[in-house]
Amino acid sequence: MGTQAYGTFTGRVSGILENPVVGMAPWIVFSLLVGPGRFELAVGLALASVVVLVAAGRLVHRGSSWKLLELADVVFFGAMAVIGALAGQGTLRWLETYAGEVSNLALTAIAFGSMALRMPFTLPYAREQADPSLWHTPAFLRTNYVITGVWGLAFLVAALAGGYGDLVLHNPNNVWTGWIVQILAIAAALRFTVWYPGVVRSRARGEPGPGRAAVLVPLAGLLVPIGIAVLIFDNVWWLGTALIVAGALLTKALRTGE
Repeated sequence: MGTQAYGTFTGRVSGILENPVVGMAPWIVFSLLVGPGRFELAVGLALASVVVLVAAGRLVHRGSSWKLLELADVVFFGAMAVIGALAGQGTLRWLETYAGEVSNLALTAIAFGSMALRMPFTLPYAREQADPSLWHTPAFLRTNYVITGVWGLAFLVAALAGGYGDLVLHNPNNVWTGWIVQILAIAAALRFTVWYPGVVRSRARGEPGPGRAAVLVPLAGLLVPIGIAVLIFDNVWWLGTALIVAGALLTKALRTGE
């Protein structure tokens, strides 16, 4: 690989690693995969993604300091792997049922805890993408507080949904509490993370920023695959059909309004 090609490659990798969503990828993978009979798979994939992300980060940003989210990734999933390897059948069954909620609550605590310590966990990622002159400006800091708070709320919603499925419905594999609500919460936070910085920059320039449709259109579009999932896994034909139709109509209306 030539010097120019290598520089292009590392630049692209760096751009990916500078996104805080990448640091949360192991948590998202784990919380969505874990369940009865899937703990080892979930923790194995999450830990593997942690190793890849940390190694890539050290390779691209040599000498860079560890981020809070990277440390949390290593400690939490390393601990989960050790506990899972040593646990008896009773403990393993508990982990298969509740580890998803534990991980979501842990990341919620990290998000709001980092805000309380005045170091929102998105801040180191944002600083890698911004000019140092912006690092201490009120708008830059406020943007990171808002995005970190949105992610904290998203994982809190996911934890509450999973907990309702486990403790009230006694069904960890419930399609709504185990999958749909959690995916919608994470998808909403993802879209907000992409959308909100553009809004802040546009306001600073006195220009009209991206409208709310930029957030709502992808979420409305998700209603279609959700409706299909309800038809297949929940066997409620009228609700699945209604979600598909509503998703198509709402997406069209939002695009037209935009």
